[in-house]
Amino acid sequence: MPDTPPIPAPIIDLPAWFPAWANDLAQKYFSGTACFFVIHGNVHDLIPVPVEGGTEFLNLSDFLGRHLFAQWDIVLEHNLSQGLQALAGGDANRHQKMMQGLTDLFGPYRNWSRDPDDILLTLDQMIERTLIEDDPKKRRRMAVVFDFGQYLVPPGDVASIAGRVASRVVRFLDWARNPWIRRINMAFCLVSENISELNTRLSSSPFIATVEIPMPNEAARKSFIDERFRTNVTTFAATADTMNAGQLTASSNGLSLLSLDHLIAMASRSGGVTVRQFQELKKNAIERQCGGFLEFVEPKHKLDLVVGLEAAVKRLRDDAGLITNGHQDAAPMGYLICGPVGTGKSFLAECYAGSIGIPCVKLRNFRSKYVGETEGNLQRVLTVLRSLGPVVVMIDEADASLGDRNQEGDSGTSGRVFSMIAQQMGDTRYRGRIIWMLLTCRPDLLPIDLKRQGRAEVHIPLFYPHGEDDIRKMFGVMGKKNGIKLDASKLTLNERHKTLSGADIESVVLTARRYALIADRNEVTQDDIAKALGDFIPSAQGIEKDMQEAAAVLECTQLDFLTPEWRERLDASGGRAKLQQQFTQMRAMVESM
Repeated sequence: MPDTPPIPAPIIDLPAWFPAWANDLAQKYFSGTACFFVIHGNVHDLIPVPVEGGTEFLNLSDFLGRHLFAQWDIVLEHNLSQGLQALAGGDANRHQKMMQGLTDLFGPYRNWSRDPDDILLTLDQMIERTLIEDDPKKRRRMAVVFDFGQYLVPPGDVASIAGRVASRVVRFLDWARNPWIRRINMAFCLVSENISELNTRLSSSPFIATVEIPMPNEAARKSFIDERFRTNVTTFAATADTMNAGQLTASSNGLSLLSLDHLIAMASRSGGVTVRQFQELKKNAIERQCGGFLEFVEPKHKLDLVVGLEAAVKRLRDDAGLITNGHQDAAPMGYLICGPVGTGKSFLAECYAGSIGIPCVKLRNFRSKYVGETEGNLQRVLTVLRSLGPVVVMIDEADASLGDRNQEGDSGTSGRVFSMIAQQMGDTRYRGRIIWMLLTCRPDLLPIDLKRQGRAEVHIPLFYPHGEDDIRKMFGVMGKKNGIKLDASKLTLNERHKTLSGADIESVVLTARRYALIADRNEVTQDDIAKALGDFIPSAQGIEKDMQEAAAVLECTQLDFLTPEWRERLDASGGRAKLQQQFTQMRAMVESM
């Protein structure tokens, strides 16, 4: 190989409108940091590009061909479906010039192989020919974009990946670390929505730079919406009922531009979109973006409906006020809500979200049996959550859903999932924007990494109603929650009823309504409630319920969250140590059953 000085990369003043990720990629390339890039994240969305008289929106391939590599001699795109294509960005003359040079190497276009290994071998020959060119001025500047890279170099360990996949991984690594390639104008981009779906030897290589395309920010959404309104001025005539461009921009966080385009297209057919219509369309669009792994919950109640937890409700209401008034930096990163089954953990979380007036979502089962897909599903959800905030994220049965870093038997998937969740929960940039609500009746099984300060900071224990007054109030709350008018002030309670949980009381209320409907009555009477209560037999929980309650008390982070009885027990000499000992004994008994 000739020992000639490297040709310096052309100094390009990038336009001010270039997205941040493109600036990052260009900076890493021109500084000589890397010539091989993994582009991941929101890769299938539109990219706004200012043009004379407005804004056009390009997909990633067109943006790379027209703008990022606009001055390069040869720009190629490859995917397993179409094989190799010249990426000229719509310039016919440039495309023809590229094809002339490629025909000399590959032969006539109709004869080009679509086998990826044949193509990579030919690209290797092109690279070698360029490197040994004596005249630096004749060296062609070349960029290759590998779209849907996860199908070209999927994840897997050394023993499991096939020889062809292993060969591609090694070839890419050779290109990335070749010092001669870095000395000339040559770049490679491997595109995948989820970086976890790529072979880890590539994504974690120090010779390969990763660049994430985020969800569109407010400026990108504004330019897109303004352009759509400008080109459909008669369709989007402002009315008192429909949303204007400013309202759509402010409310469309979390949406990709493609989803927003679909939403606006639907609105244009009906002459506009109301706030309620937009909320429903946005909810459906985001659930689709997340592959169904995120479920929106529409809170119908506020904290005013919560009974018997005065200190906890005050803390949640104060935190909600901080977020509402723009003091997100003073809000906790998350909450751990724990207590025996049936104490209303989900209900409390929903009431909190309703009091703030922000979206509330549930994390659904995102796990898959395929290698790398579980992490990819979670990454897709986290990407949307980061752009959607402020948002409340509820994770029910958190001890089972999140796993821990030491879990075995699944090739390390649970450990990686745990690491991704823990990293996001501890990212203080999203304080007050992503509010985590971990719900569990077994907080002792939740890893301490997630319960520490800086993640799930506030631990709120929940208990069954204490005393007849609380039980009667709970009957009223459950009636209101289910749209049933009832008066429980004269309800007769005996000793058996003093251990009822909130879930038990709701079941009694629904049974009372059933009796009323069978009798062709719409109103629930005292007799209906009394009959339902008399017939109801609470589930036998015994030591397991006591263990769950003790675990919740031991996790509590604020003394006034506890009932007077529990505060008195803990204040006694050695009270906490005795409770810990009792809990350990109860846990051993439950696990031995």
